[in-house]
Amino acid sequence: VQLQASGGGLAQAGASLRLSCAFSGRAYSTFNMFHMGWFRQTPGKEREFVAAIEWDGSRTYYTESTEGRFTISRDNAGNTVNLQMNNLKREDTAVYYCAAQWAGSGTTWYERRESAYDYWGQGTQVTVSS
Repeated sequence: VQLQASGGGLAQAGASLRLSCAFSGRAYSTFNMFHMGWFRQTPGKEREFVAAIEWDGSRTYYTESTEGRFTISRDNAGNTVNLQMNNLKREDTAVYYCAAQWAGSGTTWYERRESAYDYWGQGTQVTVSS
Protein backbone atom coordinates (compact mmCIF):
# COMPACT_ATOMS: atom_id res chain seq x y z
CA VAL A 1 0.00 0.00 0.00
CA GLN A 2 1.19 3.49 -0.84
CA LEU A 3 -0.30 6.80 0.20
CA GLN A 4 0.48 10.06 -1.56
CA ALA A 5 -0.65 13.27 0.11
CA SER A 6 -0.96 16.55 -1.78
CA GLY A 7 -2.61 19.95 -1.59
CA GLY A 8 -0.63 21.65 1.12
CA GLY A 9 0.68 25.15 0.79
CA LEU A 10 0.58 28.65 2.20
CA ALA A 11 -2.71 30.22 3.21
CA GLN A 12 -3.82 33.22 5.17
CA ALA A 13 -5.76 32.89 8.38
CA GLY A 14 -9.43 32.45 7.59
CA ALA A 15 -8.78 30.93 4.18
CA SER A 16 -9.31 27.35 3.03
CA LEU A 17 -7.16 24.52 1.76
CA ARG A 18 -8.05 21.05 0.56
CA LEU A 19 -5.71 18.14 1.09
CA SER A 20 -5.96 14.93 -0.85
CA CYS A 21 -4.43 11.53 -0.35
CA ALA A 22 -4.23 8.99 -3.12
CA PHE A 23 -4.25 5.32 -2.15
CA SER A 24 -2.67 2.60 -4.21
CA GLY A 25 -2.70 -1.04 -3.21
CA ARG A 26 -2.75 -4.57 -4.50
CA ALA A 27 -5.77 -6.65 -5.40
CA TYR A 28 -6.04 -8.05 -1.88
CA SER A 29 -5.65 -4.69 -0.14
CA THR A 30 -8.18 -2.36 -1.69
CA PHE A 31 -9.03 1.10 -0.45
CA ASN A 32 -12.41 0.08 0.98
CA MET A 33 -10.66 -2.34 3.34
CA PHE A 34 -9.16 0.57 5.25
CA HIS A 35 -10.36 3.22 7.64
CA MET A 36 -8.50 6.44 6.92
CA GLY A 37 -7.13 9.18 9.11
CA TRP A 38 -5.33 12.48 8.96
CA PHE A 39 -2.66 13.51 11.44
CA ARG A 40 -0.44 16.55 11.72
CA GLN A 41 2.91 17.34 13.28
CA THR A 42 4.80 20.49 14.17
CA PRO A 43 8.53 20.61 14.96
CA GLY A 44 9.35 19.29 18.40
CA LYS A 45 5.90 17.85 18.99
CA GLU A 46 4.34 14.44 18.63
CA ARG A 47 2.10 13.68 15.71
CA GLU A 48 -1.44 14.73 16.51
CA PHE A 49 -4.69 13.13 15.37
CA VAL A 50 -6.88 15.36 13.22
CA ALA A 51 -9.73 13.32 11.72
CA ALA A 52 -10.81 9.81 10.79
CA ILE A 53 -13.35 8.28 8.44
CA GLU A 54 -14.79 4.81 8.43
CA TRP A 55 -14.07 2.46 5.52
CA ASP A 56 -17.40 3.18 3.82
CA GLY A 57 -17.48 6.88 4.62
CA SER A 58 -20.55 6.52 6.83
CA ARG A 59 -19.01 8.03 9.93
CA THR A 60 -16.39 10.66 10.67
CA TYR A 61 -14.60 11.81 13.78
CA TYR A 62 -12.57 14.92 14.53
CA THR A 63 -10.30 16.25 17.17
CA GLU A 64 -11.87 19.05 19.15
CA SER A 65 -9.73 21.81 17.66
CA THR A 66 -10.80 21.05 14.09
CA GLU A 67 -14.43 20.00 14.44
CA GLY A 68 -16.69 22.40 12.59
CA ARG A 69 -13.84 23.72 10.45
CA PHE A 70 -12.40 20.58 8.85
CA THR A 71 -14.25 17.94 6.85
CA ILE A 72 -12.86 14.53 6.01
CA SER A 73 -14.35 12.67 3.07
CA ARG A 74 -13.48 9.76 0.84
CA ASP A 75 -14.13 8.52 -2.65
CA ASN A 76 -13.85 4.75 -2.66
CA ALA A 77 -14.22 4.56 -6.41
CA GLY A 78 -11.35 7.01 -6.88
CA ASN A 79 -9.21 5.68 -4.00
CA THR A 80 -8.82 9.07 -2.38
CA VAL A 81 -9.41 10.61 1.00
CA ASN A 82 -9.69 14.36 1.37
CA LEU A 83 -9.45 16.90 4.14
CA GLN A 84 -11.25 20.18 3.50
CA MET A 85 -9.87 22.79 5.87
CA ASN A 86 -11.86 25.98 6.30
CA ASN A 87 -11.33 29.02 8.48
CA LEU A 88 -7.67 28.14 8.90
CA LYS A 89 -5.83 29.35 11.98
CA ARG A 90 -2.12 29.87 12.57
CA GLU A 91 -2.14 26.91 14.93
CA ASP A 92 -3.14 24.68 12.01
CA THR A 93 0.36 25.12 10.60
CA ALA A 94 1.93 21.66 10.44
CA VAL A 95 2.95 18.82 8.22
CA TYR A 96 -0.19 16.82 7.49
CA TYR A 97 -0.11 13.05 7.04
CA CYS A 98 -2.72 10.66 5.79
CA ALA A 99 -2.82 7.17 7.24
CA ALA A 100 -4.60 3.91 6.58
CA GLN A 101 -5.86 1.45 9.16
CA TRP A 102 -6.92 -2.00 8.02
CA ALA A 103 -10.60 -2.38 8.89
CA GLY A 104 -10.15 -5.99 9.90
CA SER A 105 -7.55 -5.29 12.56
CA GLY A 106 -10.02 -5.21 15.46
CA THR A 107 -9.28 -1.62 16.45
CA THR A 108 -11.92 1.05 16.26
CA TRP A 109 -12.35 3.10 13.10
CA TYR A 110 -11.97 6.39 14.99
CA GLU A 111 -8.55 5.59 16.40
CA ARG A 112 -6.48 8.55 17.58
CA ARG A 113 -3.36 6.45 18.21
CA GLU A 114 -0.64 6.47 15.60
CA SER A 115 0.14 2.85 16.35
CA ALA A 116 -3.32 1.78 15.13
CA TYR A 117 -2.52 2.82 11.57
CA ASP A 118 -0.69 0.51 9.22
CA TYR A 119 0.40 2.79 6.39
CA TRP A 120 1.42 6.43 6.16
CA GLY A 121 1.82 8.99 3.44
CA GLN A 122 4.86 11.22 3.14
CA GLY A 123 3.27 14.38 4.54
CA THR A 124 2.35 17.72 3.04
CA GLN A 125 3.20 21.08 4.58
CA VAL A 126 0.44 23.51 5.51
CA THR A 127 1.48 26.98 6.59
CA VAL A 128 -1.06 29.52 7.79
CA SER A 129 -0.04 33.15 8.09
CA SER A 130 -1.85 35.85 10.00
